[in-house]
Amino acid sequence: MPRSSATLPAPATLPAPPHPHPLPPVESLLSGYPRARVGDALSCEPVALGLLNRGYRLATTRGAYFLKHHLDGDREAIARQHRATQRLQALGLPVAPPVEDSDGGTVTVIDGRCYALHPWVDGRHRDGAQLTTPQSRRLGALLGAVHTCLERVMGPGAPRECAGADPADTYALINELLAAVRGRSPRDSFDALAEYRLLERRELVERHAARRPAPAAEGAWVHGDFHPLNLLYRGAEPAAIVDWDRLGVQPRAEEAVRAAAIFFVEPAGRLELAKVRAYARAYRRAAGADPAELAHAVHRVWWERLNDFWILRWRYLLNDRRADPQFPAASALVVWWTKEYEAVSDAFAG
Repeated sequence: MPRSSATLPAPATLPAPPHPHPLPPVESLLSGYPRARVGDALSCEPVALGLLNRGYRLATTRGAYFLKHHLDGDREAIARQHRATQRLQALGLPVAPPVEDSDGGTVTVIDGRCYALHPWVDGRHRDGAQLTTPQSRRLGALLGAVHTCLERVMGPGAPRECAGADPADTYALINELLAAVRGRSPRDSFDALAEYRLLERRELVERHAARRPAPAAEGAWVHGDFHPLNLLYRGAEPAAIVDWDRLGVQPRAEEAVRAAAIFFVEPAGRLELAKVRAYARAYRRAAGADPAELAHAVHRVWWERLNDFWILRWRYLLNDRRADPQFPAASALVVWWTKEYEAVSDAFAG
């Protein structure tokens, strides 16, 4: 499955750097499923090394499947995600619920490891540059439908207070990262850009510290990780929303803003505001969200991005460079967004 070049959000926790791992116990796993349905294994090949899970393309005598190894191992949470996708599919959303085993379960535990078997979905990832304006509009409507359908299948989300980042914590992290950057020898062009952006960001945070948003109390069930690598297209239409590992309660409009900031960011670090506007208007109609809700979400996500350094934390504190290619656009976007704050807010809420 092809990957887009979108800038991805930080994972909830920082994973260890990648390492080789054995293939899953396919024969033991398949023994729990109706053999007439899933067939016998022919091959099992890794498709990607995910940040939260590992995935494989499993070919059998009955077809192809996506075999997912859930690294977090929270069986109850995984089963909740599975039930949600089953109900969302019944409401007509493009999802790929897991295959049920012989007992009607969807999570297989072998040696303490959790696995799930999904139908294989042929498709490709598409970022905002590959979407027309009408397709951008359909993307916003799709996310709005996800949020309204999640409310139907999961119920209303419990209120939760989400405080904006504290500038004092940001200054401390910037100093830690600057020390790590300046301590490298020999230095390369990435180190030079990182130092420049850290100094620039410290100045921006100092200048805008008084704009720290108030805690957000509203919450709703959201996908939690809606970006180009978790949406497969078949032709011009979405075929499946995948990877529901971060299904949870958050301010829903913030997910809409975060998703747009990933789908529609250009390599130079600007947002395609015409597409953002089409996307946001369709989202508001589908989700029943008013402009004020989107404007508030824009402010909170801008502040979040202004105080976020996950890519540099990976590189300098974990020696993990998987996200390095995303840094130029992601770091430039924060600066551009700050300069064009009113235009960005108008694109989402106007």
